[in-house]
Amino acid sequence: MSCSAARLRGVSTVSETPGHASAPATVLVYSHRPEVRDAVRTAVGRRPAADVGPVTWLECTTGDEVMATVDAGGVDLCILDGEAQPTGGLAVARTLDQEVVDRPAVCVLIARQPDRWLAHWSRAEGTLPLPIDPLTAPGVVADLLRAHAERPVVRR
Repeated sequence: MSCSAARLRGVSTVSETPGHASAPATVLVYSHRPEVRDAVRTAVGRRPAADVGPVTWLECTTGDEVMATVDAGGVDLCILDGEAQPTGGLAVARTLDQEVVDRPAVCVLIARQPDRWLAHWSRAEGTLPLPIDPLTAPGVVADLLRAHAERPVVRR
């Protein structure tokens, strides 16, 4: 099962401006808590940097929805809540790393700084602390989207 229409929110109405060759980006945000998903979308915004975006947001509430949506393709970045229940974002990140050949970039939301080692274990490329800081979140997301765009495509 993929993200349902009630949880799928596209925000791709920002038009390209001359001189900006940025491609649209699709960012999946996963949490069982709607307030966390809303906080991430609000902090990052529609365009995290002048050279990145516009962003289309996909929202998922279960780990199975994340896996199905990523398997369908087209996701550039997954932002996963490490505190999500029943399947935490750290476990989902590790599963994506082990099971998806050309997986999107992954950022994990962590509630405690000592949990950064778990994010490293899960093979996430980035972390954001909870609560989300709207001053740092757009920069982290933009950096991960840039790095993902530069990765070579892996084929089986």
